[in-house]
This record gives sequence, structure tokens and C-alpha cells, in this order.
Amino acid sequence: MKHIFRNELTRQLAIAVCCTLLGAILLATCAPSQPVIQTVEVPGPTVVVTATPTPTEIPPPTTLTVCQVGEPETLYLYGGSYAARNVLAAIYDGPIDTRTFSFQPVILEKLPSLEEGDAYFKTAVVQAGDRVVDITGEVVSLQQGVQVFPSHTCMDAANPECVVTFDGATPIEMEQMVVSWELKEGVKWSDGQPVTADDSVYSYQVACHPDTPSSKYLCDRTASYMAAGERTVVWTGVPGYVDDLYALNFFSPLPRHLWEKELRATPADLVSRPESTRQPLGWGPFRIVEWVQGDHIALERNPHYFRADEGLPRVDRLIFRFAPDPEGVLAMLLAGKCDIGILGETTDPLLSVLKAAQTEGLLELVHTTAPLWEHLEFGINPVPTYKRPDFFEDVRVRQAFAHCVDRQALVDELTLGLGQVADVYVPPEHPLFAQERIARWAYDPTVGRGLLAEAGWADVNGDGILEAQSVPGIRAGTPFSVTLMTIQGDPQQETIAHILRSNLADCGILVNIRTVPIREFFADGPVGPIFGRQFDLAVFTWKNDIEPPCDLYLTEEIPAEMNWGRPNASGFSNPDYDAACRAARAALPGTFEYRNFHAEAQRIFTEQLPALPLFWHTRLAVARPGVIGFSLDPSAESELWGVEEISVSGR
Repeated sequence: MKHIFRNELTRQLAIAVCCTLLGAILLATCAPSQPVIQTVEVPGPTVVVTATPTPTEIPPPTTLTVCQVGEPETLYLYGGSYAARNVLAAIYDGPIDTRTFSFQPVILEKLPSLEEGDAYFKTAVVQAGDRVVDITGEVVSLQQGVQVFPSHTCMDAANPECVVTFDGATPIEMEQMVVSWELKEGVKWSDGQPVTADDSVYSYQVACHPDTPSSKYLCDRTASYMAAGERTVVWTGVPGYVDDLYALNFFSPLPRHLWEKELRATPADLVSRPESTRQPLGWGPFRIVEWVQGDHIALERNPHYFRADEGLPRVDRLIFRFAPDPEGVLAMLLAGKCDIGILGETTDPLLSVLKAAQTEGLLELVHTTAPLWEHLEFGINPVPTYKRPDFFEDVRVRQAFAHCVDRQALVDELTLGLGQVADVYVPPEHPLFAQERIARWAYDPTVGRGLLAEAGWADVNGDGILEAQSVPGIRAGTPFSVTLMTIQGDPQQETIAHILRSNLADCGILVNIRTVPIREFFADGPVGPIFGRQFDLAVFTWKNDIEPPCDLYLTEEIPAEMNWGRPNASGFSNPDYDAACRAARAALPGTFEYRNFHAEAQRIFTEQLPALPLFWHTRLAVARPGVIGFSLDPSAESELWGVEEISVSGR
């Protein structure tokens, strides 16, 4: 197949070269050749010299073509179409980008912070009937018996000194968060009108309107959102609401001058109007000029782009083409129909083909760490009705598993070496990754067997399987035989399971594999085996957000009666870990406490191992040779976060 790809590419290139040469000949033939008379002063009589200048050629417009899986249903900012993310990155630059798990202002002067004073807490006096956030984080009307935290510095529901109970009559003081942002000067809509603070207020009004199909979580916790001048916006939260990600509470501007004032569109109208769903006005590097349903979306350079004086964007036109699956995207790229292929998240089955095509020089792989980590979950504390020995209560056993599993082999086998071993639930690229504190467990079955021996496991009968000899709570002679659950029909999970079974057999542990349909696998308890805490071992994937997810293993997140939807399927409970994670989540980003307690939670996690992180998945895209400036970011929502910097050569 590699040679078929090479021959097809050669044929396509030959056609392109012939067309280029023919075009050059025609251009030279048709170019004006009228002579220009120049007078040159030389000693003696005047000599008239005629010269024919080289015709000035205007370079043709450059075009970048992107093929992706899926066509957007809508380009409306509050439409919720995931397939639209790359197109939206081209028409809206920012307003805030996520880069390497950090936030960066794009059309804002800076991100607000408590340290610099553009985010702060003020005191509000509240009384019966006022909207507040109670100690559970819910927005409620203040009534007798409602409990609140009056200060963000003490938000421990178990500490009576932190909690005030409203008596129904006496007004109480609570803290209220205030945050402000300033737009950069010179940012304009693609029709040339300025982007203003009022456009952000308009976006807030649209987003929070009942007819707009968007989350109302932030709306419910907003007391006011107002413009304070041409470029400044101020958000005030409901008393008692403390938001870790307060810097992101800026509403992405929408063009009030066009949608509300000129078109007189209501929020209900915007859900379906072509001006908001098919050709929305933006301030980014490109503007939409055409959408042919089922085929392509065409964009051209935005002449009012606020970074135009930097020579951006690098190309004149941007074309999006669509395929139903990653295989279709790859076929289009190899056929020369696109420069970049966005494959989505299900690229693992194509890795061997992609690597072969790269070896042949047909394409280039562009990859980075994805915010997805594969892990082995231990059934540390199952529900009482799930009768089996407590194999994993002893931390030495869990540490032995870490030594017995060859995680680099998993990376090499499943990601062809593109992924990386996971040590903790925070990727190494994350600014909160606690490199100096975490414990690392090298692949060393000899050390693993030694830890198992310390925990009371030995192969006395010589059958290759360890038996309990002096393990508290387990009958002597019980073999170390466990069941590993995986998702049925998932070839990657099956490969992981077989490698784990082989690795653990080398340490004397017998692993039986059981595949479970995905709906049953992830079902809430008490029915679901994982989140009903009725399993020995399980392999599945967690997806991260920006904040490190230490809460996955908090004691209060153990799924149980009345709380079956909780994520801590292992049943792990450790007071030191709980204290560190809770303190990290209570602290505000940017503070010493926030960094320190997240690092401490990681340290305890890697020592106690409520789960064994296996590897980080890979975020992958492909490009033809000659694409310049295209890179992926592990936390950016769109693969085209830097589309204005991408250029093409070799045409």
C-alpha cells in the first residue's frame, strides 16, 4: 500500500508541475512587453537605449485546505456544535486561549488576578429573599435555616466557625467576588466596526436568555455583568460564590450593532438565523465567504484583523472540507485534496498506516499529549455484597503492581512510541505537575515480587501463582487470582488487558479477563460493576480538564447508597490525601496554597496508588510536507488554535 500511495502522489505532483509550467508560459506570453525609453548620460553624443523590463508578477493567493471529521451543524457561538471548533478558531481569535494547561489573553490586555487587584472580594449585606450561594455550592433564596460561608478564606462545612446559619431576620455580611477585564485597543469586527465592552455584555444577555440553548450555570451565579467604559467589563458574582476560574468569566463578544440593532434579531432568532449560524461576524484572522453544505466552507483573509501588521494570517484563503471518519480524512490528504488532516480522537487504529505513510514521505505526523490518561483501577474497597479477599488494601501490593507492569511497552505497542508513560493524573506539560515530589515506579518485576513477599504472598506449591501465607484477613493458601474488566469491543482495551495479564503473570498473579458492554461498564451503581464497586481490577480512560482532578479519589467521591454517581470507584480513602486535595480545590489559582496543595496531593497519590496510571494518549493530526507553523497543543480546544501562523509551500 505504501507504494500505491507513492505512485498516486507522484502522479498528482506531475500533474501539478505540468500545470504550473503551462501557467508560467502563458503568463510570460500574455504579459505586456511595450518598451520603455530611458535616457542615459554618457560622454560624447547622447545615446538612446531601449530596455524591456521584466514583467511584474502578482503572486497568486495562497490557500490552506483543512480536512476534518464531520461538518458543523451550526457556527452559532451558543449552538454547541463540536465539529465547528476549528472554523470558530479561524473567525474568533480567543478571546482567551488555553495553551499548555494555562490561560492566555488574546483580545484582552491581561487576565485579571487577585494579586494585581482587577479581581477582588467586597462585602455585601444580604437579607431574606436575596440570591446567595449556600455551603453546598447551590444558588438559593436566603431563607431561615440556610447555611452560608461569609468569607472565602474559610469554606469548610465541617468547621462551625466557617458557617453562618441565617435566622430569617437579621441581615448578614457575605463576600462577593468582583472581576474586571479590559479589551485591547484596535480589535475590530470583520466589517470594520470596533469590538466593545458592550458587545461582551450583549453576549452575556444572549447567553443567559431562556431561549438560548446554553448552560446557565455561570448566569445563575452572576449578580451583574456590566460595561464600565468602551473597553472595560465588570463581572460581579452572587454573594458566596467563589470561582477558581474567575478569569474565564468573560463572555465572548457578539456583534450587537449587527444582530440586535440592524437585524433586530431576538435570542430565539439567533438559533437559526444565517447571520449567526452560517456566516457569523468575527474579529479573527479569517471571515466566511461561502458554505456549500456537504462539501466545504471557504474563508478569506480578514482585512481588519488586529494582528494584520504582523503579516497575519500567513495565507489568503482557508478552506474546510469534511469526511465522515478519520479514514476519509486520510484518503483526502493522500489524494492531494488538503494540506492538513484533523482526525479527531479515534486515531489509534490508523497509527501503523500513518507511520508508514510518514516513512514514505507522503505526510508528516503532528502530535502532542492528549488530556486522556489510561489507568488501572484497583478495587480497594468493594461494596460488602461483593465477596472476595481484600487483595489491594495493602499499599505494598499496589506498589508491586506498579513495578510489575511494563508501562513503556504499553506506550510502544499502543501508540507506536508517540504517547508517554503516566506517573500521576497530571500530565508533565501541566504547570502544576509536581515533578520534584511525585514517586516513580520503574518496571522491575524482581522488586515487585519482593514487595508482594513482604505483604505475605509466596508461591509455596510451585505452580507459578502466589498464595496468601501471612496476609491479614485472607485465608492461608488463597491464590492471588483476580479478574480484570475491560470494555467489550474495544481493541485497544483488549490489547492493554493482555499485556497486563502477561506482565502480572511474571510476578505470580493470575489475571482473568472479562469484557463488559460499555453501557454496563459505565453504569451507575448498584447495577454497574465499576461504579457499583463490584470489581477486582478495571482498565478505562479518564479525561482531564484544566484543573488537576485530585477529586476523583476523595473519600466523599466514593460511590455508595444515595451517591452512586460518584467517580471514586476504587473506594480509596486517605485522610492526608483528602486534606491536601480539599485545600487545593479551596485555594484560588495563582496562590502559593493552590500550587503547594496540588503538589502534595500528587505526592500522596503516587505513594498510595489508588490507581495505577498507565499512559497518556496522543493528540494527533497529519499534514502534507510543506505545511509550516502547524502544531498541536495538549489543552487547546481546537487543533487550529494558531491557524493565523500556518503557511504552505511547495505548491
